[in-house]
Amino acid sequence: MRQLIATFFALTLASFSTVILAADITQQGFMANDDFDLTTRDDGLVLQWNAPEGRAYIDLQFIPRRGNSAAAPLIRELGINGESIIEEVDPNYLFWIGDRDLELRDGWEIFFDRVPTRPYSVEKGYLIPESVNVSTEGGRATIEIEGLSSTNFAGSLAFILYHDSPFVHMEARVSTERPATAFLYHVGLAKPETEGHHVEWFDAHDNPHIDPILNSTASVYKTRYRSLALSNTNGSLVISPFPHQYLYPLDFADNYGYNWAGAEYLDMIDGFAFGVRQPPMGDRRFVPWVNAQPSSVQKLGVLLFLSEQSGLDNLEIVKRYTRSDSFKALEGYKTLSSHYHHEHSMDFINMQQEQNTIGVPAGLEDPDFVNFFKRMGVDMVHMAEFHFGRTPGTETDQRLAELKVMHDEFARLSGDDFLLIPGEEPNVHLNSHWLSMFPKPVYWVLNQNQGQPFVQDMPGYGTVYHVGSADDVLNLLEQEDGLAWTAHPRVKGSTGFPDGYNDQDFFLSEHFLGGAWKAMPADYSREMLGWRVLDLEDDMANWGARKYILGEVDIFKIYEDYELFGTMNINYLRLDEIPDYEDGWQPVVDALANGKFFVTTGEVLIVDFSVEGMESGETINKNESAKLIADLEWTYPLSYMEIISGDGTTIYRDRIDLSHTTEFDSETIDRNMDLSNRSWVRIEVWDIARNGAFTQPVWIEN
Repeated sequence: MRQLIATFFALTLASFSTVILAADITQQGFMANDDFDLTTRDDGLVLQWNAPEGRAYIDLQFIPRRGNSAAAPLIRELGINGESIIEEVDPNYLFWIGDRDLELRDGWEIFFDRVPTRPYSVEKGYLIPESVNVSTEGGRATIEIEGLSSTNFAGSLAFILYHDSPFVHMEARVSTERPATAFLYHVGLAKPETEGHHVEWFDAHDNPHIDPILNSTASVYKTRYRSLALSNTNGSLVISPFPHQYLYPLDFADNYGYNWAGAEYLDMIDGFAFGVRQPPMGDRRFVPWVNAQPSSVQKLGVLLFLSEQSGLDNLEIVKRYTRSDSFKALEGYKTLSSHYHHEHSMDFINMQQEQNTIGVPAGLEDPDFVNFFKRMGVDMVHMAEFHFGRTPGTETDQRLAELKVMHDEFARLSGDDFLLIPGEEPNVHLNSHWLSMFPKPVYWVLNQNQGQPFVQDMPGYGTVYHVGSADDVLNLLEQEDGLAWTAHPRVKGSTGFPDGYNDQDFFLSEHFLGGAWKAMPADYSREMLGWRVLDLEDDMANWGARKYILGEVDIFKIYEDYELFGTMNINYLRLDEIPDYEDGWQPVVDALANGKFFVTTGEVLIVDFSVEGMESGETINKNESAKLIADLEWTYPLSYMEIISGDGTTIYRDRIDLSHTTEFDSETIDRNMDLSNRSWVRIEVWDIARNGAFTQPVWIEN
């Protein structure tokens, strides 16, 4: 039995032999203007900024302990228009520390790790303000308090304010020299006095709740939108994580309860507190936690939404930033989401047998996963059925019967406003995991017995393919105009690929798309998500291979109360309409094959992108000076745009600072680029919450 160290990482003020009246406050980097106004005093500061409901302010106090006396809460007040909304709240970070298995697979680039099955601890840290630096940049201001430390971590606590935004971005900035560290963090706000306050939230079925604050032990809340509000007669404060970065990758998207509220949380925080959490045990399969490589600065952020409105009304404000966890319809585009192991087909077959029926089994008439996607604004879904390792050995008759169920069911569940595309992750013949997509229903068997032909006509099914090798895979793709690509490249069962077969005929074929993007692994020192696959996109382009990267989700099962949005991304394909199932979906295959799409987490949209008038997937003639135009739209304020290009050997990155941007806006970026000696160019755009979007390359010919 291991013994868990039940300590915590809580932002408090430590004991001093003498009383420090004030931390040293540096203001040289602060530019006073109409956006921000700073006032300092002996024991703290007040910073005001323009918010949607008026002039908001944060009042911080730096009061040390005297002996055993408790420190005053760090946040003295949060208010709007001179009226206090919330008083006396104290940030608390609970910090789980475990060990990464660096010998397994590729070490830091890992998903197949089970961190909580090995000894881990939770540390207690202290904020002892050594100095406070206040600065401005563009349309944002930062208060950074040095002196945050624990047994293994050290750094600062920062508060970032954004012009015209209603939230305070609070983040611990800490690093460690401890080797092979994987970690999690919980963060919340302690409130000593709660009279007149209550907790408000939406449950996993989107039902509103208003709960009184009791003296009972803290509970986990399975919220929708990952957010929880504390309210009173003056207004409310919502704590909300970054929607995509905060959730470390798992196989299942169950709602594990990403919020908490109540007294004595985990016996670590005195009195009442509320906050956001990560589930240490996850789905109890592969639970990799988050990387903390030595010396990397981990930025552990949350957003605190301030409003004069009720908690539920404030949560409605929060929902706007993720469009209520949905994807916006864009003219000229249709949305596609890929890689789901819901196993509807096998559920259908098994339930037919259980209910002794030949019709649609009771309970599957209107499946949850279809309604979930429709509610999210997903036009088309590419599934990955039959994933449990049994299909390569399935006999032909059984395999074909299962495929027919999939094709028939996907036809039944598709309609004018939704297309369900058959797909699989076969994981045979190519040495890596891979996905397939054909423009119409295709019958193919994943093995080829001795004497069986590659293709034959079979009654009831028509053309049937027996696929027994990589050459057969390529032949099948060519015969049926299909696409294949590496699933989760360079990680999981694709570790070392597609690099390991980038000289093979099937990879070089126009029928091999490239790879798929998901934010995996997790590392909070990064300003973006999914660098593993974005690096691959650049490498493939420099190999001279005209390959593309689509977004994938790679999740098992979807039910109505699941927390899916945080794990999702979406592909916006250049399509005017959703194809009809009966007519096939050749336009979808063509849009992917030709690079006519961009990928996004949803909050950032690249409405148009061109270089010398050519869009992604198209080719321009070599030109020393080329005009690059990007039409952007977003919800959270943006952080930066990066123009990435290559010459076949080197990758070049030109960063455009977007700290001037405010929330819910749009802008056209127009740049003349020197693309001499370059062979391709693409862009990425990232916001302050690590949400982002990226295009496919525009190709450049000599």
